[in-house]
Amino acid sequence: MKKHRISVLSKALLLLTALLFIGALFVPMWQIQLEAPQYPEGLVLRLYANKIGGDVDIINGLNHYIGMATLHTENFPEFLVLPYVFAVFALISAALVFLSNKKYILIFAVVYLVFIALAAVDFYRWNYEYGHNLDPNAAIKVPGMAYQPPLIGYKQLLNFAAYSIPDTGGWLLSLALVFICVVLLKEYKFTSKKGI
Repeated sequence: MKKHRISVLSKALLLLTALLFIGALFVPMWQIQLEAPQYPEGLVLRLYANKIGGDVDIINGLNHYIGMATLHTENFPEFLVLPYVFAVFALISAALVFLSNKKYILIFAVVYLVFIALAAVDFYRWNYEYGHNLDPNAAIKVPGMAYQPPLIGYKQLLNFAAYSIPDTGGWLLSLALVFICVVLLKEYKFTSKKGI
């Protein structure tokens, strides 16, 4: 049975994908920007693979008034797991260069897409819990008001405009997906025409 060897271009893209996963370990993946008249310079919460960064202390102080729980890295087990997940993805991407089999690349793409979907669900759940489970004894109470930030995009929360968008690491992970898809398109669409 003939082996489905992948092209040199596909191998190069897989190596770049491995580097993108490694790079995502060192830069913030996501950010939630908050803008309000009393904070004209804005506030930002940055989510790394292993920690929460940005204006965490100020945001925790503001959240206290509306009854939201404070944010601490140690409260999220995801930050213990994500660095290992990205490292494994980087190793798999590099290993695929040597395995040189488009079926394995397809399996990896499916696994990565499932990971992205699960990460989005987890982030939504995280936002929902923090935005809805409020302290009934909070100093500021607005009946029927929840403070869940958007999963992605813009949302008005009282006098704060909240923007939830990818940060550098998020774009690196998105580019990794693009590279994987380009490899699959090249190997399945173009090489099949050549009978390779």
